[in-house]
Amino acid sequence: MLDTPTAQVPILSLNDQARDPDGFAANFGGSFERFGFAIVADHGIPQDLIERAWGETRALFDLPEDEKRAYHVPGGGGARGYTPFKTEIAKDAKVVDLKEFWHVGRELPAGHRFADRMPANIWPTRPEGFKDTFVELFAAFDRAGDRLLSAIARHLKLAPDCFDPAVRDGNSVLRLLHYPPIPADAEGVRAGAHEDINLITLLLGAEEAGLELLDRDSGQWLSIKPPEGAMVVNVGDMLQRLTNHVLPSTTHRVVNPPPERRGHSRYSMPFFLHPAPDFLIETLPGTITADNPNRYETPITAHDYLYERLVEIGLIKK
Repeated sequence: MLDTPTAQVPILSLNDQARDPDGFAANFGGSFERFGFAIVADHGIPQDLIERAWGETRALFDLPEDEKRAYHVPGGGGARGYTPFKTEIAKDAKVVDLKEFWHVGRELPAGHRFADRMPANIWPTRPEGFKDTFVELFAAFDRAGDRLLSAIARHLKLAPDCFDPAVRDGNSVLRLLHYPPIPADAEGVRAGAHEDINLITLLLGAEEAGLELLDRDSGQWLSIKPPEGAMVVNVGDMLQRLTNHVLPSTTHRVVNPPPERRGHSRYSMPFFLHPAPDFLIETLPGTITADNPNRYETPITAHDYLYERLVEIGLIKK
């Protein structure tokens, strides 16, 4: 068994938001300030939809390698469709991650103003119900993300709907992740130490051991163990930059399993909640103080920031 100590990340219920929005916001924001992570139960995504999505995910990755690779877009930065095993590498890492994944983005109407920066989805022929399932799941994640952003806004003493214009038509990505069985002598880990790029990440599938965060107070790796069905939520670098590090983006990784679990696949579904491509990431005035001066004098658009980071992790080759 993995003997990494468990992070004492509080388990919050999103049901509490309706009853006590300020209290939920304080607890959610406090968990972010301490750990960069929170665990959220009762997130509102229907369990039958989640189960259907798991079935479609397993069926997708069980397809023959040649069939999956037909949906890979060389030079596309992994934005949509399939990214093969051992492609992505954590920033500054020496070896690639032991994973393959599929990206689903927002469905945009023809002629949309972001069509040149948000590519169309790639839908596989098999499994048969894939498109319908993940269009529905993407929308459910979107709704949950809006509610959590509202709590973050309240925590920062901003209007609860202040993030709505930023994420309307946002470049969010739903990633279907498969970590295949690995040999005992595998080089590297399932996902090397990294921080996420986006505003917040909403993750399903963290019940299987392996996800760890680097605790800033102790410098120690701590495991994250949510209860069945709960969602793990973490701060991304865009939100860290926007809040001048008041809400920190915490380094995390997915380590290899103990010997008795190495023959098993691991699946997870992170939803990377992004703002719209033209959103300007500019330090929020309320996060700038004498003790915390502005770390980012020059604003940057979400699109340009994303491009820089995709180059760093090897998904775009310059």
